[in-house]
Amino acid sequence: MTERNGSDNGKGVPERTDRGNDLKRRHYLTAATGAASLSVAGCLETVGSISGGSGGEGPITVGVLAPNPDSDFIGRSIVRGAEIGVKHANENGGIGGRDVELVVGDTNSSPLEGRRQYQRLVLEEGADVTVGVFTSEVLVNIIDDIAEQETIHLTAGAATTKVSQLVKEEYDKYKYHFRVGPNNDYDLGRNQIDFVDAMAPKAGWESIAVIAEDYEWTKKPWEVYQDQLPETDLDVALERRYPPATDDFSSLYNDVQESGADLAFISTAHTGTAALLDWSYPNRPEQPPQPQPFAFAGIHVPMQLPAYYDLVDGACRFAVTQTSATPTSEITSKTQPFVQDYQAQFQGSNPVYTGYHAYDAVDLFAHAVEETGTLDSDELIAFLEDVSFDGSAGTVAFYVKDHDYPHDLTYNVKDNVYFQWQENDDGEGVQEIVWPEKHATTEYVTPPWL
Repeated sequence: MTERNGSDNGKGVPERTDRGNDLKRRHYLTAATGAASLSVAGCLETVGSISGGSGGEGPITVGVLAPNPDSDFIGRSIVRGAEIGVKHANENGGIGGRDVELVVGDTNSSPLEGRRQYQRLVLEEGADVTVGVFTSEVLVNIIDDIAEQETIHLTAGAATTKVSQLVKEEYDKYKYHFRVGPNNDYDLGRNQIDFVDAMAPKAGWESIAVIAEDYEWTKKPWEVYQDQLPETDLDVALERRYPPATDDFSSLYNDVQESGADLAFISTAHTGTAALLDWSYPNRPEQPPQPQPFAFAGIHVPMQLPAYYDLVDGACRFAVTQTSATPTSEITSKTQPFVQDYQAQFQGSNPVYTGYHAYDAVDLFAHAVEETGTLDSDELIAFLEDVSFDGSAGTVAFYVKDHDYPHDLTYNVKDNVYFQWQENDDGEGVQEIVWPEKHATTEYVTPPWL
């Protein structure tokens, strides 16, 4: 296996004596850096056939930014998806004959720590590309660093359009950012409208209560809801953005019930389990032991966790959420091979949506470098702006630079799926896709208490 050269620096990270030329080309920043990193390297002979970049004949380094990868399923899936991408690259001869290694920065979902870790990956670890970032606030806080380092970043998680708007306003400065997935917050809003408009007649939803956590990423979808829901046949009975610290939804659900809504139409990524439990089987003694009299669907990121059914004792049964892919789906010919490799490498566990996008980001970067024969950012940007690449979660293609959201993943309604937690004959929870029809594995089931 390829290993880092040099002695230990006292933090568990070997000194990078082969990166002298690389560090000279980096623009030094002011924030302090630190923390150990994970390294995944290939076992192939390095031939140094790729031009440009930093390491001469050394390995190509992929830097990954993820929140709490040791404990958080979102961050863990980002890192593991990238690991699979690096493993596949090395199994196929590396990139241009050069080994590929992975270094990881734990953002801790903190904008300040995210910036520290970005600087460490690029300045100390010599990352040739960075991928990941789940929290929109973190991405916004590192976009100026990405611009200053002139190093391509491939987002796999954060949805904010603030960075793509910067690309539009100051293209030459911010052109290094691309969003491999998911769709940006505006397009996630569009996807929600497309879903509820198509599913409502089948599910019997005539009126909805629009509910969203009050985070940065929901601001743009909320605007989309305001603009586009009036164009549907649905009656919007209630609209509410709830504070991030909310852990008791009984009052809100009383309002939903009084409004007569057929559906709690939710948007939640950082919170949501309390919202789910209070909808399905309230677990507080002052509440009646009965589910709420309305359906539950929308974007609910915690529900995407494959183990979620067991974690909440089946309380998510009949609830619906959006995602990029499920362990049993076949979005493209790459979906199942990636899932099976993930399961084999990580003891039967399954990726969540960030894992698919992180894998696609590494795979796309390898493809771009192989096709262009260079690590030069300007040449890679030109290639990426015109790419149409089959990923595990759908086709990866980017909006052009004169679009409202340049370098964001283009919206393809058929590449975004909604699944319902259902129970199989063995009493196990399964993620059954109910929309769109192209990928559906079963029909939507109305909760039996409605």
